[in-house]
Amino acid sequence: MIKVLPYGAIVSLSEEETGLVHISEISHDFVTDVAEYLHEGDVVEVVVMEQKEPGQFELSIKRAQAGGTRDPKTSTSASTHVSRDFEQRLTEFMKKSNRRQSELRRSREARRGR
Repeated sequence: MIKVLPYGAIVSLSEEETGLVHISEISHDFVTDVAEYLHEGDVVEVVVMEQKEPGQFELSIKRAQAGGTRDPKTSTSASTHVSRDFEQRLTEFMKKSNRRQSELRRSREARRGR
C-alpha cells in the first residue's frame, strides 16, 4: 500500500502500476473512516476491476475477499433485493400520489363550478 486517503487507498501493484481502492470497495461493511481498515504499509489482496489508464487501475478488496468479482446480472445480493423492493414501493407511492392529486384537482374544480 502506498497511501491512505479519505476516499480510499492507493495501492502499488508493481513499480510502475498503481490502483485506487475506493472507500466503497474496502469492506462489505459500511466504511466511514478508511484508516480504521487500512494503514500505510499494509499488504492487501485486491481484484482489478477496471483499467483507467495505462498503469492505473480501479481495485477492490471486498471482491477479493468474496472470491473474485461477481457478475452483477446473476448476483442476487441483499442490496439488489432492497433496491427492487424500494423501487416497487416508490412506484406504488407515485401511482397513489398521482391519483390523489387528480382527485383533489377534480374536487377543487367542481367547487369552483368548472
